[in-house]
Amino acid sequence: MRILALETSAKSVSAAVTENGAVLAYSFQCTGLTHSRTLLPMVDAMLQNAELSLGSIDVFAAAAGPGSFTGLRIGVSALKGLAWAEDKPCVGVSTLYAMAQNLAHADALLICAMDARRSQVYNALFEAGSGVLTRLTPDRAIGLDELAEELRGESRRMLVLGDGAVLAHDALVKQGVACETAPAALRYQSAVGVALAAEEAAARGETVSAQALSIAYLRVPQAERERLKREASQI
Repeated sequence: MRILALETSAKSVSAAVTENGAVLAYSFQCTGLTHSRTLLPMVDAMLQNAELSLGSIDVFAAAAGPGSFTGLRIGVSALKGLAWAEDKPCVGVSTLYAMAQNLAHADALLICAMDARRSQVYNALFEAGSGVLTRLTPDRAIGLDELAEELRGESRRMLVLGDGAVLAHDALVKQGVACETAPAALRYQSAVGVALAAEEAAARGETVSAQALSIAYLRVPQAERERLKREASQI
């Protein structure tokens, strides 16, 4: 099964093509340029350099949340367009589960964390061992104090990863929770993790059409919050 995957949930942007768990091509960029400027040229260059075509892709996958509202919209919209043109199935993958793929080989409790502002992180916990991930919590927006309380007394080795890893690690250690940040090369979300997670989902038959692919927001987007606030003030 050949999968094209996109990851646009945070500052970095990446694209990958995998086949039966092996990486055929991968492109990553974290320069601060907007995803709307970098994503499609990156995909096009990656496919051309690897002599791959969109027609050879079996499944199209994207990180579908949580994460940056704008980043997710760019990634999912781009993927929908690519998949629609080829009439191929899609998979929307949890950003946090895809991130955990980086350390599936580690024998540890994985604390996936993305900065959600306001002293919160987008978070999920996974138990990793021998290449298998076991989900322990749903994806959620959780306060750092609440997360520390949940993990206090945990005896397993704990690794924190994600673009909010340093933030979460420092907050947890400050409250007496012993944990480590994952190595920098394995810390951040990537399209390879999205592809690996999508392969699992596709094998279970969990694909959707390009039209049906959607984003899993954990909080109301800021623009919507501001609109609701304005409307409430006018009552």
